[in-house]
Amino acid sequence: MNNLNKYVKMTGLIIVDMVIVFFSYVFSLYLRFSSIKDFNDSEMLSKLLLALPFILAIYIIVFAVMNFYRTIWNYAGVMEIAKIALSSFIATLITFFVLFIYSLYMGKLDSQLAVFPESVYICIPFFVTCFIVAERFAIKLLIRNSNKKYKRTRSEIQGRIMIIGAGEAAAMLINNMKNSDYYKPSYVCLVDDDINKRGMMVHGYSVLGGRESIIPVAERENIELIIFCIPSCPAEEKSKILKICQKTKCRLKILPPIYQLSSADEISPKNVRNVEIEDLLGRTPIKLELDSISGYIKDKTVLVTGGGGSIGSELCRQIAVNKPKKLIIFDIYENNAYDIQNELKKSFEGLDLTVLIGSVRDTRRLDHVFEKYHPDIVYHAAAHKHVPLMEDSPCEAVKNNVFGTLKTVRAADKYGVERFVLISTDKAVNPTNIMGASKRMCEMVVQAYNKISKTNYVAVRFGNVLGSNGSVVPLFKRQIEQGGPVTVTDPGIIRYFMTIPEAVSLVLQAGGEANGGEIFVLDMGEPVKIVDLAENLIRLSGYEPYVDIDIKFTGLRPGEKRFEELLMSEEGLTKTDNELIYIGKPIDFDEKGFLDSLDSYKDEIYSDSDEIREWVMRFVPTYHKPE
Repeated sequence: MNNLNKYVKMTGLIIVDMVIVFFSYVFSLYLRFSSIKDFNDSEMLSKLLLALPFILAIYIIVFAVMNFYRTIWNYAGVMEIAKIALSSFIATLITFFVLFIYSLYMGKLDSQLAVFPESVYICIPFFVTCFIVAERFAIKLLIRNSNKKYKRTRSEIQGRIMIIGAGEAAAMLINNMKNSDYYKPSYVCLVDDDINKRGMMVHGYSVLGGRESIIPVAERENIELIIFCIPSCPAEEKSKILKICQKTKCRLKILPPIYQLSSADEISPKNVRNVEIEDLLGRTPIKLELDSISGYIKDKTVLVTGGGGSIGSELCRQIAVNKPKKLIIFDIYENNAYDIQNELKKSFEGLDLTVLIGSVRDTRRLDHVFEKYHPDIVYHAAAHKHVPLMEDSPCEAVKNNVFGTLKTVRAADKYGVERFVLISTDKAVNPTNIMGASKRMCEMVVQAYNKISKTNYVAVRFGNVLGSNGSVVPLFKRQIEQGGPVTVTDPGIIRYFMTIPEAVSLVLQAGGEANGGEIFVLDMGEPVKIVDLAENLIRLSGYEPYVDIDIKFTGLRPGEKRFEELLMSEEGLTKTDNELIYIGKPIDFDEKGFLDSLDSYKDEIYSDSDEIREWVMRFVPTYHKPE
């Protein structure tokens, strides 16, 4: 039936329905008479056959008007049953009046009303409804059984399951599982911290306790899979509960947060996903002032340097949502630029998008781009960021990060850009590596030009970004896939982490609040030990740390320190309207002398001087080599 043309299906259903209508009239007439002899003597069958064309035509028209033959009966429920009953009643009532009027017109009205006895018209809707409901749901059952034969993938939502949460979301999830032939758990229990729910039942399944019961219940009931089903749970609480669940060694899945679900209809097994490392961080998503963001981006020409990178590409996605007049992506690496170009063209059909290849170190190229397009807003995300690589190529870090930023800043000033937002890093604070020192110099360039230009220049500083190119999480995942070991530089090393959307949200928020000269800093919560991150990733992959997958400590790399800071000691913090975003007070320095020195030392830097680190220390006193 699944492979039949829809018109063939409709024709088949009409034929079956008309057969049902005919036999419903026959059964009703048989019930009206006390014996077969009385029925035959009444000549009701011959009268029925004469009136049958009228009857069938009426029922077909009513059923068609009620969309009987446009309904997908695979998903039929109570509403469809009510529709069948109502349609049967209406069709029978119309038939009564049509036959009654026809009998009057033909002058053949005798003691029987409208050909058939009145009691017959009471029974007919009941029989028609019962028979059609049975037929439709029989077809539904046959199709489901047929589909099950063609299921080639094995559902992961099966076996003995524990559901965390006994609220509305859990009830909807359980109901969807019970009504599905694909998701068939053999056992289900629930856990909820609400004392009033303990001992109660949800769709026949018991609530066995709170979070303290997760581990003992999982052991006692031989639980195979735990599903976290509290989509509105605060991030910090969710992290605590998930870490308890990890100790059970059960497979772990989660229903996404409520803001990621477009509707309640998405609370079903198909939307349950694997737990990601982001779920364990316990960070509350940043609340954006959407009006302020769209207010300064909408109908503006926006340029994103490094727009093909992990941060730059997410910037482009979120900028596109806010309907800029034009979006320009500028990147040296054409493969990344090509990927984000295709993605944006597909996702935002009305977007005026230009993708340009070039380097921020090329003054003439920058002048050409700024002169031709005159961007209103610039997000400067182009930079070298890998610490160990830059330790081996320090001059390249300064050329690209410092002088690339300087040239882009000057182009923004020359061509009257309204706002310039620099992407910075926590490694710029008391840097122990050339990459961090170069980013601190980028911040100084921005601060210096903010005092001499009409453009508002700001910097945005944040920590490590989960999932970005070269970040530790993808590296750990690859090592786990290869069977280990997972390499961590030092057992005591800690880092601040955020997700890519969070980082970009901060950048957009900073652009909206910028008055010029600020360094925006995100309250990133508690830092994370890298070894804990590695252990969590190993568990999320279904392995036991140090047993199935080993963790190897390799020692700190050149330029690496055990912990990162977000602010220098000289800087203070000022709150913004967003409770997670702060403004660091800029450190005073000789801006003119700094800019003049950059120009005077340019030739030395471009000659790959061996004294590059000493040169950088003159401008960044807080830069020092690690222990």
